[in-house]
Amino acid sequence: MWRVAVLAILVGIGLTARASAQDTPRLISVTGEGQVEVAPDMAIITLGVTHEAKNAQDAMAEVSKAVTGILTRLGETGIENRDIQTSRFSLNPVWSNRNSSNGNRAEITGFSASNAVSVRVRDLSVLGAVLTQVVQDGANDFNGLQFSLQDPEPLMETARTRAVQDAMAKAQQMAAAAGVTLGAVQSIAEHSGRNQPVMMERAMMSDSSIPIAEGEVSISASVSMVFAIEN
Repeated sequence: MWRVAVLAILVGIGLTARASAQDTPRLISVTGEGQVEVAPDMAIITLGVTHEAKNAQDAMAEVSKAVTGILTRLGETGIENRDIQTSRFSLNPVWSNRNSSNGNRAEITGFSASNAVSVRVRDLSVLGAVLTQVVQDGANDFNGLQFSLQDPEPLMETARTRAVQDAMAKAQQMAAAAGVTLGAVQSIAEHSGRNQPVMMERAMMSDSSIPIAEGEVSISASVSMVFAIEN
């Protein structure tokens, strides 16, 4: 009697396992990448003035005078106020003997003032001239130049389309290799896209003594897709 009971239990377990396997959806999950490289149409530069003086007032006055001239110059080159924003403003003491190991007392010997602005240059043909002119007006602090796009969304749509096409191609290839039929899309999710510089040779701007290589910017998109397996 007990043998019959054990057999019944084993049969039940087998049926349950088979039913569970049949209930588990068969899926193919892939990730697709899409990318577009284009010439930039905008540059973002961070520039400013740093000056040291014996007292804080003189240091700040020199910086303010130079920055005022730079802002005026930027306006004369056609850059609008909406494209200029203060990014850093600081006033710090300058110390002497601060790291001395001979026991001498650290003293403040002056002050360093700094004022920096972030500028969007929408006409790249004047970028070299802008940099040359602001240097002549007293800019001595540059913290980066980044090329970008004024309207990246159309290119982002293209990159997104390419990412989906890439994911579908991968899924079809995997299904063919596994000898199964690819079914309908079960889910699709987009990951964050990004703009980044691409190091490629392009003609340098020659309208000033400061040569600028534009290069290209890359618009990238990434998607995750899940497909059903039909058989």
